[in-house]
Amino acid sequence: MFLLVESIRSALNSIRAHRMRSFLTSLGIIIGVASVITVISLIQGLSKSVTKQFEGLGGNSLTITAHNTMKDAMRGKFNELRFEDIQHLRTHVEEIADVSPLFMLSMSSVRYGSTDATARVIATTPTYQDVQQRFASMGRFLSVTDETSARRVAVIGPRLIETLHLPDNPIGQYIGFNNEWFKIIGVMEKRGELFGMSQDDYVIIPFRTGRSLVGNNQRLNNMQFTVSLKDISKLEEVKPRITAVMRKAHRLDPDVPDDFEIASSDQLSKSLDSITATVTLVMGGIVGIALLVGGIGIMNIMLVSVTERTREIGICKAIGARSRDIMMQFLIEAVTLSVLGGLIGLILGYGLGFGISKMIPDFPDAVVPWWAVMLSFVFSAGVGIVFGVMPASKAAKLDPIDALRYE
Repeated sequence: MFLLVESIRSALNSIRAHRMRSFLTSLGIIIGVASVITVISLIQGLSKSVTKQFEGLGGNSLTITAHNTMKDAMRGKFNELRFEDIQHLRTHVEEIADVSPLFMLSMSSVRYGSTDATARVIATTPTYQDVQQRFASMGRFLSVTDETSARRVAVIGPRLIETLHLPDNPIGQYIGFNNEWFKIIGVMEKRGELFGMSQDDYVIIPFRTGRSLVGNNQRLNNMQFTVSLKDISKLEEVKPRITAVMRKAHRLDPDVPDDFEIASSDQLSKSLDSITATVTLVMGGIVGIALLVGGIGIMNIMLVSVTERTREIGICKAIGARSRDIMMQFLIEAVTLSVLGGLIGLILGYGLGFGISKMIPDFPDAVVPWWAVMLSFVFSAGVGIVFGVMPASKAAKLDPIDALRYE
């Protein structure tokens, strides 16, 4: 224990005696760790922000969409969901609480007075808010009467109040699109931004109203169903039953693949986690090259240090120091340089990540996970050990007589 303490003290004294050289030696480690932490903190911050968006999808829901391959699209063949599918699902799958159909008309130019703004126009049914777990914060949502009568009413996203210069309470005002006028009956809860883009610039109208606008005979390639379940614990059990009902409704032969896809909010979240992990690994590996360069720098400087201190090593051996004592001293010095560089890089990386996230408009705050902190220390120490072994071994093998004669 005494030997370890003395080795650490000797290493720190050597670092203090050559402050500038020690700093330049650790610079590669500092840059490497700072780069890794900056990249990881930005990716993790973005990941957490996106994950929050999935929390509003409803944990007990499934989304059914039409499956279209690029090959089919090139041939002009498009699969689609049918409105009759809803009744099939409600009738034959008792675990389903409700089904909410939805399709997007287009990105339309919505106007209020003399002001225009681009917004998504979504046609859906009154069950949307219960299935999606998104509710109106002002006014009300679509009602059954609005749907059955195909009324010209709309629920808007809160962003449109600003972009269209609507009154703070826009209930009762009229907005126009597709050469039609719609009365605002509600404003939805704010959802914020995702990837710097607003999620609140949309208009929701009754499903039948939307059908009448596009024409009842027009194909709805972008229609999807959101299915809510009575018991989320039966999610995996219900999926095969929904698949069977949908295949029967679409009259698919056993050897024909599904022309639809079923996804849960949990699957979306897992897919995001998988993508984030892959991106983090790839980006971390790329910037981790700087750590390798830093390690080589440490090895070079430590070899120079061994040459400079040859007589000192000879004196230590002459008075009884063992080869392992000499090796321990130089190895601890290399590890100390690496760890100190890693600590500075960690602080610098977090500062850079936080600063960059603040400089980019609407970008989520940087997040440094605990495993990134541990990884930076372990990797820094590992670099010190790996690249410090050769200089330490060279110092330990010096012959004391030759070392004392060295000029």
